[in-house]
Amino acid sequence: MTTERHSLRSELEALTTEAFRSEFAEIDTLPTLDIARLMNGEDAGVAAAVALRLPEISGAIDAIAARMTRGGRLVYAGAGTAGRLGVLDASECPPTFDTDPGQVVGVIAGGPEALVTSVEGAEDSVDLARKDLDALGIGASDTVVGVSASGRTPYAVAAVEHARALGALTVGLSCNAGSALAAAAEHGIEVVVGPELLTGSTRLKAGTAQKLVLNMLSTITMIRLGKTYGNLMVDVRASNDKLRARSRRIVALATGAGDEEIENALTATGGEVKNAVLVILAGVDGPSAARLLEESGGHLRAALTSAGG
Repeated sequence: MTTERHSLRSELEALTTEAFRSEFAEIDTLPTLDIARLMNGEDAGVAAAVALRLPEISGAIDAIAARMTRGGRLVYAGAGTAGRLGVLDASECPPTFDTDPGQVVGVIAGGPEALVTSVEGAEDSVDLARKDLDALGIGASDTVVGVSASGRTPYAVAAVEHARALGALTVGLSCNAGSALAAAAEHGIEVVVGPELLTGSTRLKAGTAQKLVLNMLSTITMIRLGKTYGNLMVDVRASNDKLRARSRRIVALATGAGDEEIENALTATGGEVKNAVLVILAGVDGPSAARLLEESGGHLRAALTSAGG
């Protein structure tokens, strides 16, 4: 056991995300404003680190969109902060893009309990990763994105390896170069943000970088799937007063129509924003709008072209 602990310690010490920053060794003696400035300065470089990986990110997105067009799912798998970020990104897709709850999924080592507390040993379990994916029935049409700041987390690596063996598309997102996670995946994305302000606290820069990349993976995939019209969320699910008001505003921005015409269009389409836009711009009724969108695979621009042709 002592040998195993020494080996793991040596492995962690070799990781960029675990490196010690000697210039911050007395950070606890600084005024609060100075610490805030240091943190802000550190965070400023995260977007630039993500920018270096845009070719890999875009390649992964195109592959994900191709699978999802065929009915596949997007599944994030990770432990700790990385797992929570995946669950967060997945949970935002239904209200933003009106996806089915099972279309974008986040699984975290230790299950739902791990969202709010630490589940000891879960991130080290290879068997748990396999069981979690098997419970979802992962297949060749799906995509599994393993997320791990270190790039060595057994749960994330095992999830990617198991998904790939099942024929799924795999993506490995980490914050260290030469990671086992990226090597295990078809699409490796390694956003190297450097050592953290607090040694090894990868919920900081690494967490921010992962959040930015996950935003891109889901958002741009949904754009490719026709879930937007320009930069408007025409598939937004109006489940509360704020979103109902946003729906009306989206229809107004897309069409330039007045309030009465917008209300009539939304009524005719059961509150479906994309359909309402098509009703107004193409001059069709609700059922015709639904048919045109179905024939165009949900792409509003294509439906408008069909209606005009």
